Amino acid sequence: MENNRKEHLLREDFQRTLDNKQVDLFRLVNDNGAEIYVTNYGAFIVSILVPNKDNKLTDVVLGYQTLDAYINAPEKYLGSVVGRYGNRIAKGKFSLNGKEYTLAVNNGPNSLHGGIEGFNRKVWDVISITTNSITLGYTSPDGEEGYPGQLEVVMTYELTNDNAVKIDYVAQTDATTVLNLTNHAFFNLSGAGEETITDHTMQINAKFYTPSDETLIPTGEIAKVEGTPLDFTTTHTIGERINDNFTALIYGKGYDHNYVLTKAYYGELSHAATAVSPKTGIRLDVFTTEPGVQLYTGNWLSGFEGKFGKCYGERSAFCLETQHFPDSPNHAHFPSTVLHPGEKYRQTCTYKFSVEK
Repeated sequence: MENNRKEHLLREDFQRTLDNKQVDLFRLVNDNGAEIYVTNYGAFIVSILVPNKDNKLTDVVLGYQTLDAYINAPEKYLGSVVGRYGNRIAKGKFSLNGKEYTLAVNNGPNSLHGGIEGFNRKVWDVISITTNSITLGYTSPDGEEGYPGQLEVVMTYELTNDNAVKIDYVAQTDATTVLNLTNHAFFNLSGAGEETITDHTMQINAKFYTPSDETLIPTGEIAKVEGTPLDFTTTHTIGERINDNFTALIYGKGYDHNYVLTKAYYGELSHAATAVSPKTGIRLDVFTTEPGVQLYTGNWLSGFEGKFGKCYGERSAFCLETQHFPDSPNHAHFPSTVLHPGEKYRQTCTYKFSVEK
């Protein structure tokens, strides 16, 4: 495999003591020469390098070049772990066992991605590291960002020899709480910093979605995608219908929607989505145990500077965030996000890369 890149991340640009913990940058490689770079600040995936159709390594995720850039970032979730609750909770409120909890509101009237200082702003402990995997841990104290219970989270990034990035999460709590973890990688399969992802093809294994109001909070309805521009049960380019006069697209300024994945049984590790770049031939297949996936097409990326001086503009990346549904604690008929003491939360998400033949 060719590796003629002039652009290199420097470990020293990430090494610093922060919150009395050591931050660092870690390189994982597999037997094929694919690479991923991870920092334990926010458990960010900084870079994923996989071969394109010409067998040249291509960086397919947006990121920043230094720890300072992550700390001061205009987009604070660029490849991070998101928690305690990925996506939105309406008005920052939910009830458990008859008690109402109030969260930090940081997205219009709602709480988004765990609040003001979510898991993306924490220094994770490095539990173990091998050539192709790293295990990180974080203990979230009772009451952090308004959430009940002390929560212990352990997660592993593994770069497998079939060029998949496998993410495993395990969590336990000492008091009943809600939990919805995800990874917020921003992908451009033509290469991070390329202008658009609207030419990528997309297929999503979902016949239903959860319609939202103008603040992107689910109405509670579970609606068919059939006959709408949200239908990716067959393959379409991302840009084909993204500007259609359809209420959900207007509210999201493009795609920013939770899809209800088709599964044989709850918790099944199954195929969620496929995306392909026509330029590089790189194909991404997403597998998850979660009941939903959020397709977000970078509609709010503002043209800020990322790695190696690249500009990250509107619709220059897409996200496929495997998740429970937004605002599930306030919708009893959605799959539950409640975690009780004595239970173990487990989740697996796999981003598998290959080349379209």
